[in-house]
Amino acid sequence: MSKPKVVVTRKWPVEVEARLKELYDVTLNESDVPMTADELKRALQTADALLPTVTDPITADVLRVENKRAGIIGNFGVGYNNIDIAAAREQGLTVTNTPDVLTDCTADIAMLLLLMSARRASQGERLVRSRRWTGWCPTQMLGQKVTGKTLGLIGLGRIAQAMAKKAHHGFGMNILFYTPRNPPPRQVVDDLGAVRCETIEDLLAQADFVSLHCPGSPENHHLINEQRLKRMRPSTHLINTARGDVVDNIALCKALKEGWIAGAGLDVFEGEPNVYPGLLELDNIALLPHLGSATEETRIAMGNRVIENISAFFAGREPGDKVV
Repeated sequence: MSKPKVVVTRKWPVEVEARLKELYDVTLNESDVPMTADELKRALQTADALLPTVTDPITADVLRVENKRAGIIGNFGVGYNNIDIAAAREQGLTVTNTPDVLTDCTADIAMLLLLMSARRASQGERLVRSRRWTGWCPTQMLGQKVTGKTLGLIGLGRIAQAMAKKAHHGFGMNILFYTPRNPPPRQVVDDLGAVRCETIEDLLAQADFVSLHCPGSPENHHLINEQRLKRMRPSTHLINTARGDVVDNIALCKALKEGWIAGAGLDVFEGEPNVYPGLLELDNIALLPHLGSATEETRIAMGNRVIENISAFFAGREPGDKVV
């Protein structure tokens, strides 16, 4: 019996690629150059499974290509706003993602950005590297203390809960959260000593640090806009490890330049890998190249999770991480 054919859109960890070769008739992307829309269409026509990453735009146009062979799209990532889910459902395609395995590492990056922004770490490193540092002095590069401050979380899913645990139990931070849907179990909230805010505005007015953990979606597009940035205090820092388009870049630049907020830390960007030029000119912002899940252990686990999902599909079972 012939093996199912799968196409991988980007380079994956070597351990995962080796396992894919053992199990399937696999086409790998050795060059790691993103595939074009036409190449993605051909993959859907010639393979049983397409394995994209969160940066591959799997649009309605791609999904509606005629003479499809593929029955499943195994997305490498917890987010799936790169895929037109409505079109996938319309076309009868199964879509899966990779939750759980990247929770702690992404929460680590959120805490890293919080600390970098609060303590002006990026600015300090640039000072040292440029050899402009003249030595310690009592008033140099004063930032904000983290321990004991208030962290506001917009969204309280797995990653937000992991960040809250590190912040509350590790740094003694007070936890506020806003979620438009049902909050997590009572024991989770109680363990964090967390307080639920009725509105985003209530949270923004009270938090010393605001961390975004909401999905990319039309309703969350520019959720943090000029009006909401003005609700934050001049000493507040904004952290985003969710999706870039949750924040209005133009408004964020204005807020940082005019002192509406003290700083920001971003791991995701609207239209990445392009970064809004105004952000690059600012000193009071920490910028990372989408490193949330970028550890060896996590990326291998993500790849293995994709394999588990497509293996279940090919065996006639429902994948554990089925989105649609």
